Amino acid sequence: MLKNFFLVCSGVDKNLINECSNGEQNKYAGIGATVFFTAIMATIAGSYALFTVFDNLFAAIFFGLIWGLLIFNLDRFIVSTIKKSDSKLKELLQAAPRIVLAIIIAVVISKPLELKLFEKEINQVLLTKKNQMTLDNKTQIAQQFTPEISKINSEIEVLKQEVIGKENETNTLYETYIAEAEGTKGTKKLGKGPVYEEKRAKHDASLLALNQLKKETQETIKEKETAIAVLVENQKLAETKSQPIIANFDGLMARINALGELPWLTSFFIFLLFLAIETSPIIAKLLAPKGEYDFKLEEKLSAVKTWATQQMQQREQMLQADIAIDNKVYKDITADDDLYNYKQKMARELMKLQADSFYKKQQKML
Repeated sequence: MLKNFFLVCSGVDKNLINECSNGEQNKYAGIGATVFFTAIMATIAGSYALFTVFDNLFAAIFFGLIWGLLIFNLDRFIVSTIKKSDSKLKELLQAAPRIVLAIIIAVVISKPLELKLFEKEINQVLLTKKNQMTLDNKTQIAQQFTPEISKINSEIEVLKQEVIGKENETNTLYETYIAEAEGTKGTKKLGKGPVYEEKRAKHDASLLALNQLKKETQETIKEKETAIAVLVENQKLAETKSQPIIANFDGLMARINALGELPWLTSFFIFLLFLAIETSPIIAKLLAPKGEYDFKLEEKLSAVKTWATQQMQQREQMLQADIAIDNKVYKDITADDDLYNYKQKMARELMKLQADSFYKKQQKML
């Protein structure tokens, strides 16, 4: 039963292969087994690749089976359409397009399995990329908010410097009226005279203005600090919203690109392995000498070709004979006087009817 299944996988003619020896049947059963197991590997590879895309096990298995059946059908078609001949060069030319197709299939099959085999290394590459993307993302977001935050901080600093300047001015006035009272500066008269009172009034007015300035400045700085806090919160929110996008940077294309950054030699040997598996049925057929099945198939095809050619030639001869007979029949009819007289009579009647109809139309117009 298993042997019959593999013979079906090889694409051979069941009626012809059943007439062949057991060794010939085993040869094509081996080719069919290679086709079948290649399709199994394609199913596994396709399911994994699609799982990385859909992230759904059932959808991945379903589409993986479809992909496996497609590869199975292609391989079966490739093997079954290679016909053995006496010229190896002719066989090679016949198989060349199929080998190219086999190489493409090998690439498609091997790549998802490489992704699975090197999953840990790929995850490490992706982690490095994600960390770099996170840093770059924070830098880019900061570039959107930092100028505004810096501007507000500069405004706060200007306000603080203004208060400091006013404090220095007030302190200077304080020192001036104290020195006037002590007689060390100004009029240099000890005591609290008119000049002292004047300078004391200036200091008190400056102190009052300083206290008012501090109050207003404190309220303004508080508002600006609140604005900075809002900007910082918005910056953190933007970083939080973009982080899931970076965290999900592990799709199929990202993994393939990460695989490309790993050493190529191991990946290349895996590709060669799948290429050998995929092309093995074709190579086996090319290397194997003509067998019993090939001779029987060639004989059957030759018989069908001969029969089809014979049928076409017979139909062509029948057509030529029928044309010759028709030509002769119509030639004889043209010499018939009765037929000539009859057609002449009918033509005369038709011309009369046409003349009468034309005459009646002219009368209506007049």
